Amino acid sequence: MNRRQLVQFFAGLGMAASLGAVPLAASAQDKPVKIGVTGGPHAQIMEVVKKVAAKDGLNIQIVEFSDYVQPNAALAAGDLDANSYQHLPYLDAQIKDRGYKLVNVGYTITFPMGVYSKKIKSLNDLKNGARIGIPNDPTNGGRALLLLQAQGLLKLKADAGLKATPLDIVDNPKKLKIVEIDAAQLPRSLDDLDAAAINGNYAESAGLDPTKDGIAIEAAKGPYANVIAVRIADKDKPWVTKLVKAYHSPEVKQYVVTQFKSSVIPAW
Repeated sequence: MNRRQLVQFFAGLGMAASLGAVPLAASAQDKPVKIGVTGGPHAQIMEVVKKVAAKDGLNIQIVEFSDYVQPNAALAAGDLDANSYQHLPYLDAQIKDRGYKLVNVGYTITFPMGVYSKKIKSLNDLKNGARIGIPNDPTNGGRALLLLQAQGLLKLKADAGLKATPLDIVDNPKKLKIVEIDAAQLPRSLDDLDAAAINGNYAESAGLDPTKDGIAIEAAKGPYANVIAVRIADKDKPWVTKLVKAYHSPEVKQYVVTQFKSSVIPAW
């Protein structure tokens, strides 16, 4: 083989290697970003985010969960790339209690918590010893108790904070019985309770509107805005920036306002 043939041979090898690398690069870019959500508004909104993100070259795969615990466990284990379903106090509690290396990278929406009942039309109608359901996880349970306190039904220790529990109740004039139940089950438990404090997303999924069906609702401004969480190691990756940008787009905000009215509020 003469020199000219050798040059052509190696040039051909280089071209083949270059061509061979194209599918690999494309494959890496096309790998979907797996995002965990809970059913209802979080899943519905993420479908809109997915369409907006696709315009920016981000391929989102939505993974739906039916409880609050698994999305963080799956994210920490590497089975998800991000999740969007929880408010910041809950994420902070999970990080502290379980040691997850997770971080908030952007605010999403707020679901105002409301008190609902099938038996009474006003909190003033609650009888002594009435059974009030609240979520059984620390942060949402504390949120419910703060709502009940704001309505004058009970009083908590001054230092109870966002993680208040029934043990922090120092004054309970009507001797209300606080029943702790899984947050997702509270709407189904209304038949067995006198009233229940229900997270906005689960109320929405059950067809309950806080402004129409709620007999009490928490203040619009509060610490319970929901967030997008990722692993700390991923927080500066380009796909995270694209995800947050897509979520904070005018298209998504318009969808939230139009679709959910006052039951879901944009938090950005």
